Amino acid sequence: MFDPQDPEFLADPYPAFDALRAVGEVHDHPGLGMAVAVSHSACSAVLRHRGLGRVWSDVKPVEQFAAVNLLHRNSLLESEPPKHTRLRRLIAGAFARGHVERLRPWVAELAGRLVDGLAEKIEAGDSADLLVEVAGPLPVEVIAELLGVPGPDRALLQPWSNAIVKLYEYGLPPQTREAAERAAAEFVAYLRELIALRRRQPGSDLVSDLVAETDTDGARLTEDELVATAVLLLMAGHEASVNVVGNGVLALMRHRDQWQRLVEDPALLPTAVEELIRFDSPLQLFERTAATEVEIAGHVVKPGEKIAALLGAAARDPLVFDSPGTLDVGRSPNAHLGFGAGIHYCVGAPLARLEIGATLSALTRRLPTAQLAETPARRAEFVIRGLRSLHLTS
Repeated sequence: MFDPQDPEFLADPYPAFDALRAVGEVHDHPGLGMAVAVSHSACSAVLRHRGLGRVWSDVKPVEQFAAVNLLHRNSLLESEPPKHTRLRRLIAGAFARGHVERLRPWVAELAGRLVDGLAEKIEAGDSADLLVEVAGPLPVEVIAELLGVPGPDRALLQPWSNAIVKLYEYGLPPQTREAAERAAAEFVAYLRELIALRRRQPGSDLVSDLVAETDTDGARLTEDELVATAVLLLMAGHEASVNVVGNGVLALMRHRDQWQRLVEDPALLPTAVEELIRFDSPLQLFERTAATEVEIAGHVVKPGEKIAALLGAAARDPLVFDSPGTLDVGRSPNAHLGFGAGIHYCVGAPLARLEIGATLSALTRRLPTAQLAETPARRAEFVIRGLRSLHLTS
């Protein structure tokens, strides 16, 4: 069984997933304390089965993690029907007011400006880090614009997000957990002030629409739910976009024929976005807890037990994807599970696709001869798969 802290596994987990899939679709993982699904069919079943759900267990001791627990107790991601149904209807209703289309030209302009800055450093004779110059700041700016966060405050968001998302890894030291709580408490306090401002002075941003959105019975999101929604959008949106761009551009640099296809044919951008999400998934594991006894691919999950869908393993299943280890920017259809499935399908998927597509478009236009300046450094985490840096030259 794979060790999620083994550097060799973290560098390339896919051979281990292939070996497990060849033996069976679901396996017990003693180290993670749960079963793991490795086939596309089994992972899809885990994500869709209504007997499996997200059951949040408060971080303990509870009195020391008040902000972290508040965010997750009130999160769309960590809830199940009927609460999830109400939250998703309200949040989707606010999103449906045209925010993605409103932001489309702004995101394209932002991506172009950030890539121009990257290119200028490269053209001056230096290498430049794609994550620092483009992939990191772009999704933070986009989410901040979506939420209506004032410009001077936007630098606060990425450090808060980076600290909180580390809670999704396993075997954390106490100082990492404590840093996550400090970040969560600061973020909660900031958002309460922003929400109060938008109640007094509504704008064209998503927070204003979330404040105003009502359900069919007149119900609204509570303030805690508003706060949790804004935090979820930042954390999920930032981590997904930055790591798809980082992992994806690395894959393209190592598969020059596919990079060249994209340079020569911008019409491939939509399928390229989906393929980069599939090829090296930014989210490798998504867990569920059984509410009743559930059987997944012959494996019985008893009430209270957990099972995880290994999304990176599902994305390399040869029963679903032809030559799954091959990067193909024209791949279609592409039934990856990178945005989840079922009732927890990512509500921000259209925005993530917009950000990734705009970044790839700007990169291929402005830096068609881009190449790796050095072997990139990978982050030492398994669940959220990404790079520490990605230096490019030309």
